[in-house]
Amino acid sequence: MKQKPLFIAFSTQKGGVGKSTFTILAASLLHYQKGLNVAVMDCDYPQCSVYEMRKREIRQLETNLHYQSKAISLFESLGKQTYPIVCAKPEEGIAKARAFLANEPTAYDVVFFDLPGTVNSEGVINSLSGVDYIFTPISADRVVLESSLSFAVAIHKLLVKNEACRLKGLHLFWNMVDGREKTDLYTLYEQTIGELELPLMKVFIPDTKRF
Repeated sequence: MKQKPLFIAFSTQKGGVGKSTFTILAASLLHYQKGLNVAVMDCDYPQCSVYEMRKREIRQLETNLHYQSKAISLFESLGKQTYPIVCAKPEEGIAKARAFLANEPTAYDVVFFDLPGTVNSEGVINSLSGVDYIFTPISADRVVLESSLSFAVAIHKLLVKNEACRLKGLHLFWNMVDGREKTDLYTLYEQTIGELELPLMKVFIPDTKRF
């Protein structure tokens, strides 16, 4: 009998704060370095940027012998292939994930969901209610923070505290941290987050284009 994988979403209603980037980073880390079996559901419809990126990579491998050789060496050293990426509309994300898992011989450990940057998109709330954990990147930008906290408060109230939902928790974490910003600014913001009774991870992801 297959084990039940964790369903995880990097989600917020503000675009451009790193949810797709963290989906790829977390999936790649767990799949390639930690040896877990990972799948990604790209529900950021219709652009499906993660899915389209994989298609571009495949086309590049098909036409470039150098990259083919590099890929073969990499996969042989890892002992596994790339993780699958499935494109789906937001309202179909959970159902498509379950159908995918049911038809796969591989037992998956984690399924990541990349969802649109707005809870107003049809089906986003239903998909969020069907995951185990949500991780929400936030930054010290006032507009981003206000939008992200509004999203987090709503999800925490409507879904996390709803025993009928699968969702066990939502966790905020700092992203795009500029080392030149004053620490007292983060202290002030964290006090507000604490007053809202929202879980905040003790991590600070620096503002870098490396990722």
